Amino acid sequence: MFYHLFDALDKNLPFARAEAHCDVPCGIYDPSTAQISALTVVRMMDLMATEAEAHEHGAEHINSMARYIAVKEEHAEQAKQEVRIIWGDYFKKDKHPNVDELVHKIMQLGSASRQTADRENGVAFVEAINEFSAIFWETKGVATKKAKAPYAPALEMVYPDL
Repeated sequence: MFYHLFDALDKNLPFARAEAHCDVPCGIYDPSTAQISALTVVRMMDLMATEAEAHEHGAEHINSMARYIAVKEEHAEQAKQEVRIIWGDYFKKDKHPNVDELVHKIMQLGSASRQTADRENGVAFVEAINEFSAIFWETKGVATKKAKAPYAPALEMVYPDL
């Protein structure tokens, strides 16, 4: 009912329309949280491997492994969530048709990172999110650069070149 009233008013007395690309028109999106979360996944995998090699399987070892696994799981899911938000709220399919395939790949790699301790999979997860980040910054007209992260596991990351 209200729609018809406002539609009729708009036809007779047009007014400026507010438009937003998401639920809240903040305009603030940044893939860096996803990138850091993916790096954390690889870091936890590295710590798990070190822990498995260095210690007996006593209570301390089990405690450390449980904590590494919990953090790995949490950060893999956080990275996936951040990518889903940017993909769903920001990217437009007609302008970025290949992003759908990349996001699907990220989701699969994130799930595999949660299911296993395979470092190669974790590194692929980081690389796919870096690719996503590069595309994101390109849409903003911001050049990017690649540099090693300043903390372990010191993988190459995509950063905005500000």
